[in-house]
Amino acid sequence: MIPRYEKKEISSIFTDQHKFETYLNIEMAILKSLEGSKVPTGISEKIAAKAVINPERIIEIENTVKHDVIAFCTSITENLDPEVAKYFHFGVTSSDIIDSSLTLQIKEGLEIIIISYRRLLKALYNRATEMKGVVCIGRSHGMYAEPMSFGQKLLGHYNEFARRYQDLVSFYESELTIQFSGAVGNYTIVNPEAEAMAAKILGVKVEPLSTQVIPRDRIAKLTQINSLVGCAIERLCVEIRHLHRSDVNELHEGFSKGQKGSSIMPHKKNPISGENLTGIARVLRSHAKIAEENIMLWHERDISHSSAERLFLPDNLGLMLYGVERLTKTVNNLEFHKEVIENRVNENFTYLSSYYLHHLIQKTDFRREELYEILQKSSFEGFKENSVDVFFDTLVNLLKEKNIVLELPRPTFNEIKNIYLAHVDKVFSRSLDLYPLPS
Repeated sequence: MIPRYEKKEISSIFTDQHKFETYLNIEMAILKSLEGSKVPTGISEKIAAKAVINPERIIEIENTVKHDVIAFCTSITENLDPEVAKYFHFGVTSSDIIDSSLTLQIKEGLEIIIISYRRLLKALYNRATEMKGVVCIGRSHGMYAEPMSFGQKLLGHYNEFARRYQDLVSFYESELTIQFSGAVGNYTIVNPEAEAMAAKILGVKVEPLSTQVIPRDRIAKLTQINSLVGCAIERLCVEIRHLHRSDVNELHEGFSKGQKGSSIMPHKKNPISGENLTGIARVLRSHAKIAEENIMLWHERDISHSSAERLFLPDNLGLMLYGVERLTKTVNNLEFHKEVIENRVNENFTYLSSYYLHHLIQKTDFRREELYEILQKSSFEGFKENSVDVFFDTLVNLLKEKNIVLELPRPTFNEIKNIYLAHVDKVFSRSLDLYPLPS
């Protein structure tokens, strides 16, 4: 990961030092599970007492043997007495160590991401609640549609992120597995009982059927979840960027003291966070395709997945954390221009066509199609003159032509809010029932 976007909490998990420490923990768990049966009791303690992780030495050995796990094992055993060293890496194959280590690295990464993700959910829900009673113009096809709660707009994003949070937690709880089944998964040396014991020591589940590798659809599933988080990030950022535009001006990203928006135009305040995160989201989504292609290995296994995973997995988890943390800060610092938001409802009256259409359906015996045509003409005339009075007068006159004489309501702004926000509390309550704020 380039320094600009690096999250050291994640990148440190994928350093050679930490990877080899994880390898050693896994080798120790296997030995402990075999002690008293195929391995003498106390062997794991003797090895742990003298084992030294030396990444430089491992690389030096790998340059000769061209095999990373053999290099790791050699670097450990060359410091041990021969009668102890012979039991190191007993009964397992390289993929048992590599794949199980990768599971533990992913587990560590997810534990960090999930904590940050909770803060994002809290930020979204708090801002949605803050804006629940603010009425805004909803848009369809980018065009003004009808008023709605601005908070409900934000709540929709909260709900989407909450669904992905549930997916991530479910993956963390159900999909993290290890294997110690040996060559082609045949349990020649280590039996399933010892494997289960080692898994318990490591705090993860056993892969029910491994083929010398853990099936790659698991990593693909994680990457697809993170891809969908990328979609959620970009959808919210697109909303922020649209509402940020000069001609809309309903919100702005926070602008810190000393910040500058342009090298030549001092007046600029740009949605830089939303644009940055849009790019991050695109990279996140690109990883899903690689992970999917890694599923189709030859027969029981090959290592065509290995190089790709070494590249994209650290970046994927790192960008997840970067994206979630930056978006949380962006959401917390958004400046909502409530007067602009609500004035847009006051000034753009043509949305009342729906209100009047249903009022007339209930109060007259005319067909819906006829009433629709009347409201459409009235709306177009009012829009042409940018006048609510022209809209209303045209509507009254067209109704008179049909011999419809009614006392038409002229709702005040507060009445408009009551009409269009009538059920927002129910929507909030229902959403929180399905997607409670995580503690």
